[in-house]
Amino acid sequence: MFESCAQLASELDTVEAGLADPAIHGDQAQARKLGRRYAVLRPIVAAYRDWLAVTSDLETAQELADQDEAFAAEAVELLPRQAILAEKLTHLLLPRDPMDDKDVIVEIKAGEGGDESALFASDLMRMYLRYAERRGWSTEVLDAVESDLGGYKDISIAVKSKVPPGPGEGPYARLRFEGGVHRVQRVPVTESQGRIHTSAAGVMVAPEAEDVDVSIDPNDLRIDVFRSSGPGGQSVNTTDSAVRITHMPTGVVVSCQNEKSQLQNREQAMRILRARLLAVAEESAAKDASDIRRSQVRTVDRSERIRTYNFPENRLNDHRVGFKSHNLDQILDGDLDAVIEACVTADQQTRLAEPSA
Repeated sequence: MFESCAQLASELDTVEAGLADPAIHGDQAQARKLGRRYAVLRPIVAAYRDWLAVTSDLETAQELADQDEAFAAEAVELLPRQAILAEKLTHLLLPRDPMDDKDVIVEIKAGEGGDESALFASDLMRMYLRYAERRGWSTEVLDAVESDLGGYKDISIAVKSKVPPGPGEGPYARLRFEGGVHRVQRVPVTESQGRIHTSAAGVMVAPEAEDVDVSIDPNDLRIDVFRSSGPGGQSVNTTDSAVRITHMPTGVVVSCQNEKSQLQNREQAMRILRARLLAVAEESAAKDASDIRRSQVRTVDRSERIRTYNFPENRLNDHRVGFKSHNLDQILDGDLDAVIEACVTADQQTRLAEPSA
């Protein structure tokens, strides 16, 4: 049982030796790679060693149980501890998405509902910013198009982990289930009769791609510049600083106008474009997979309505996993862990139920 863990323990020793070598830090890319691998291996090996220790103690207690009642009592206590550690280790050993430890770019777009949808997009943005703050991640607004009432028609945010994350703790691992259509039910600020309206905003979460993840041929790009638009700002509507990049082979279009400099907008647009192209590649691979290996949560259909935020009842419903909560105000303030854990648990259960390859 857990035979592969011995090899992982040996690999951890090798990685630790590599990180202890001062020469490795001259190559930042290699150092980051080793740091990420260490963050993945350390909790697995720690759980494995705990399981080995408890298993050894249990076997000893069982062997001596007939000779001494104290050992029989100890064996009874150790059995559930061994089972808990075995379950923990089993979950840690589940096949992980190779993108799980990556940083992400979260894009939020207002949908049906006009200004109310844009205001809701702003609420979602704040929710993710507060959640990132709670987890100690850094955030950066890459691009934003504001609406007249102060919401966002479109906003892109980069979310980064400050340290190499452990298994299931990276920004993509935690936020990957947020992609889809988020529906809101509330009385809009523009509604004078107090009627509840329904509107929606779309969220896309893509792992932020490095140059080695996605190769882009400059000849495949059409780059247009135009004047920024939106409320206020000295450089708005005065210079051709906004940039639109079209990736001709896929038809993916990215626009950025947040920065005053055309060069800065181009760099931000390329970051978003790389993330989108990586997401396209991931979705293509997922669609090629068998239906058995597609989780009920790991959807690639961004048009799917995944969640409803009901303000009058202070209620949130995640329609994929049946999660329901009546603390919507706290969730919108960044207390997202319970919602995310419900999705993660459903995904793990699906993976555990899959037949072995």
